[in-house]
Amino acid sequence: MSFKLHPRLAEDCYYLGDFPLCALLLSKDANYPWYILVPRQAAISEAFQLGAIEQQQLQYESLQLSQTLNDAFQADKMNLAALGNMVPQLHLHHIVRYKDDVAWPNPIWGFADAISYTAQQLQARISKTVTLLSETDFKPNTGHCIE
Repeated sequence: MSFKLHPRLAEDCYYLGDFPLCALLLSKDANYPWYILVPRQAAISEAFQLGAIEQQQLQYESLQLSQTLNDAFQADKMNLAALGNMVPQLHLHHIVRYKDDVAWPNPIWGFADAISYTAQQLQARISKTVTLLSETDFKPNTGHCIE
């Protein structure tokens, strides 16, 4: 069985590229800088289902992304979550939070309606992200869609 992105993630996110283990997605909700890591492993719903090396790689990629986002976006708090109630495929949310964002201090889910990026905002966010991750082992999307 090969890796395939859950349809809900494919619908709700933009595919930005890949770390060695995970695909990096950007949520279409522009309320927050909101990124999602998805291990490119078939039929995985929990981190403990990954092998020991992949668990360490997931932790490394998540911490690397979190620190990069925290520093670049000057977060008041980085929220990390792996809920999986709506999407069973293992995925880790990395959400930059500010004390003045629409949902603060509450969790973001179900708090405010999603706001779409304009084409210009989306391009700026993607360019900024790719630049921020240029010193890491992240490989940006070259126009291909992830399956």
